[in-house]
Amino acid sequence: MQHVPKLNIGDAARASGVTAKMIRHYESIGLVKEPRRTESGYRLYSEQDVRVLQFIHRGRALGFSLDQIRGLLALWEDKHRASADVRALAQAHIAELNRKIAEMEAMRRTLESLAASCHGDARSDCPILDDLAAH
Repeated sequence: MQHVPKLNIGDAARASGVTAKMIRHYESIGLVKEPRRTESGYRLYSEQDVRVLQFIHRGRALGFSLDQIRGLLALWEDKHRASADVRALAQAHIAELNRKIAEMEAMRRTLESLAASCHGDARSDCPILDDLAAH
């Protein structure tokens, strides 16, 4: 049974959590298929289209890149996929998140140290600015 498209872009945006602007962007880069259109050119979305948009929205919320989401969508749509392929993508993303977290923690420690060494008074000398200028 085929789902008949019935939602306009505003309805699809509200139902999926993806803005209409981003829906159009995802269509333009081929992340989602072009929807059916009315005779007057308005986009019409099905429930399945909204599920795909929700999938993308959740993937973006978890920090996956658009390329990673493209791969995940392909796996999601492939009923003969191995779950090991999905797990490998997730584990690679976890490793990348851990790397970014470590970088951010290092930045925080550096800024905490610089802020602690700054007198924070009316004097003009500032170790924070000195450090920024040195690099």
